[in-house]
Amino acid sequence: MVVLSAGQVRAWDQYTLQHEPVSSVDLMERAAKRCVDWMENQKILQQQQFYIFCGKGNNGGDGLAIARMLHEKGRPVDVFILEFGQLGTVEFQQNLQLLHNLPVNIHFLQPGIPLPVIPETYIVIDALLGTGTNRAVEGRMAELIQHINESGNPVISIDLPSGLFADRSTLPYPAIKAIITLSFQCYKPALLLAENAPYFGNIELIDIGLDPHFLTTIQPAYDLVDQTLAASIIITRKSFAHKGNFGHALLLVGAAGKMGAALLAAKAALRSGTGLLSCLIPEKGLIVLQTALPEAMAITKGNDFLAGDLPDLSPYKTIGCGPGIGTAQQTSALLEQLIQNFNRPIVLDADAINILAMHSGWLGKIPPFSILTPHPKEFERLAGASVNESERLGKAMELARKHQLIIVLKGHRSFIAMPGGKAYFNLSGNASMAKGGSGDVLTGILTGLLARGYTPDQSALLGVYLHGLSGELASIQWGMESVLATDIIDNIGKAFIQLSL
Repeated sequence: MVVLSAGQVRAWDQYTLQHEPVSSVDLMERAAKRCVDWMENQKILQQQQFYIFCGKGNNGGDGLAIARMLHEKGRPVDVFILEFGQLGTVEFQQNLQLLHNLPVNIHFLQPGIPLPVIPETYIVIDALLGTGTNRAVEGRMAELIQHINESGNPVISIDLPSGLFADRSTLPYPAIKAIITLSFQCYKPALLLAENAPYFGNIELIDIGLDPHFLTTIQPAYDLVDQTLAASIIITRKSFAHKGNFGHALLLVGAAGKMGAALLAAKAALRSGTGLLSCLIPEKGLIVLQTALPEAMAITKGNDFLAGDLPDLSPYKTIGCGPGIGTAQQTSALLEQLIQNFNRPIVLDADAINILAMHSGWLGKIPPFSILTPHPKEFERLAGASVNESERLGKAMELARKHQLIIVLKGHRSFIAMPGGKAYFNLSGNASMAKGGSGDVLTGILTGLLARGYTPDQSALLGVYLHGLSGELASIQWGMESVLATDIIDNIGKAFIQLSL
């Protein structure tokens, strides 16, 4: 599955018109019908009345076609067309003429005329702009958007909430706040940004039958990590394999009072398939680790926190570092030793990233294709503040290219920037995972997959999806409020099974 820019979606429309062949107005008819079919399947049409607000572009044409189809299904519809002194597109005009032949109330919102009061029982359909804007709305359009938002009525946006930029963050500019967005054919970047979530509500992708061959002619803006992609990465264990075939991982984790993070990362690494696991921990964590997780071996350095010299690193296929280690000077020195003396990809998270932020020169010394997993605040410490989410994603992609690293920006739609320039949004996971310890679990999963034999890019894509899917499965059992990080770990096996079916 792919994510396309507004320009690419328009090009896809044109490709379909040329190769199917189908006329533009017929493609609009198809899109409108599938939106109405979806609403009917969801029982939204039952006993409902609609106010449809249209601009004069093709998104407005979609709205007019939807109005006609709703009328044909016996639903009361009023159409409001925002006037700004232009005729509108050819397709808009064609659909307007068809609607004029029906007993549907059409209102033209002329400049200076008060905006309509929206009855509280009505559903609003937003067909003002869709993906057809790349600058902030202003004037009468901004006034109408604010009026619709202040009405409190449920809003269904067609393709994209009006005012929302298709390809980047919209804040601080106004946009329709929809409860449902019926977006055509594919995700647009705007629909994957947390900053835009108050605008787009629940997203439903509506297949309008665009020619799939178009996708072989372009480089998508981004890719998506979905179940199909994650399942394609899974490596089946051979029947006669032994623990030595699945790698030996080392975790640098924990400090006094933070051994929980160490345990979460360690257990997740083992659940993810590594054959052997050693944990480098401070002396005060030894009893905790060996009592709670007998499957892991332990090496101690330092007393309350990690300090001293690293052990021989040659036995380890990969190393994960960060959960619970703190940022003491001695611990920082140990991380520097790791970066200088280990030449295979590693996983860095949490305090390891905070230490890197204090020593920016170390970034260029990290082994190529290592995986860094910051949350937004950690990334800000590492790369500087960003004006908005779009700028943050751009910085992640630049950092990945410059230093040949894999950057995983954690969030509801975690963003994975690859060294070669490709980037992915992850589709698994839900809000049940917004709880302390979830990131430590991800560190363990990624470390376990690297040790198991997956390549760094495979580990990042599969690991992030597996992490989210495990959270989803845990929420089925425990509900959205009550999932613990340990519940995510307990569902890693089920997630593997689901991906392997």
